[in-house]
Amino acid sequence: MATAVTPPPKAPATSEPPQAPARARRTGVAPRRLPYLLIAPAALLMLGFIAYPVLSVFYYSLQHYNPTKPWRNGFAGFDNFTRIFTDDPHFWGTLTFSLKWVAVEVTLQLLFGLALALIVNQTFVGRAVGRALVFSPWAVSGVLTSAIWVLLYNSQTGITRYLADMGLGEYGTSWLSDTSTVFSAVVVADLWRGVPFFAILILADLQSVPKDLYEAAEVDGASRIRQFVHITLPHLRDAIILSTLLRAVWEFNNVDLLYTLTGGGPAGETTTLPLYIANTSVDAHNFGYASALTTVAFVILLFCSMVYLRLSKFGGESK
Repeated sequence: MATAVTPPPKAPATSEPPQAPARARRTGVAPRRLPYLLIAPAALLMLGFIAYPVLSVFYYSLQHYNPTKPWRNGFAGFDNFTRIFTDDPHFWGTLTFSLKWVAVEVTLQLLFGLALALIVNQTFVGRAVGRALVFSPWAVSGVLTSAIWVLLYNSQTGITRYLADMGLGEYGTSWLSDTSTVFSAVVVADLWRGVPFFAILILADLQSVPKDLYEAAEVDGASRIRQFVHITLPHLRDAIILSTLLRAVWEFNNVDLLYTLTGGGPAGETTTLPLYIANTSVDAHNFGYASALTTVAFVILLFCSMVYLRLSKFGGESK
């Protein structure tokens, strides 16, 4: 005869919320707040290193501050900004050259970087070595890059000397001191360093393109050019937008290479706005006016970045 089994009594229902883990109870911290508290020290430290210099620049932009002429120091209001737009013979020229420098460098670096990325993305013997050679200039510091190209452009031991030995050009020619060749010379030097940046980012995105898309396109009879236009470029859209924006900001703020190669010369032909700011603050010790120039440059970069991201629809779906 079967015996009925009585189920154990259920625990009485309670309306109390589930208790927090023992570790959280001991520390008195809600589990959701604990990660933020753990990263708070590092976040506050980074904020201090970033916020203090920025706020200091905004403060000094409203001051007359020159350590070599302390009797003239004091509150300036908007006098520094008025002088920039109405009484500075160098501001508009350096800003124009900065925009030209950014447009030429970013465009050429993008084109050459895209071409190199497409080449090293193919399968061939020695691809690993080829990729290492392509990416190696990006690992070289800006100052060392400048030193390398100073030696290459040296009129006694550099490229022009070997060209003169072959009958191309004259001995003693210096491309960095000639107003007709200096821009091309510094552009080539910066291309050597900047092209690998685009090649690295674009290659990383190329490797994530599904191979099935290319196989389906080949079955449909699409040529290599149509595959590049309709498959590769749409997939690289966000990577190209982001890399061009970052590189444009970096090129606009480029100081080390131009300062080492030309110092802004000859005759101010290669003086960008950041280089003009550096000369105003370091050489002329006019930190108040240099801070105002920096503030104007910051506003220009911020406005152009916002417009660029708006027009490019970064992060949106490509049509």
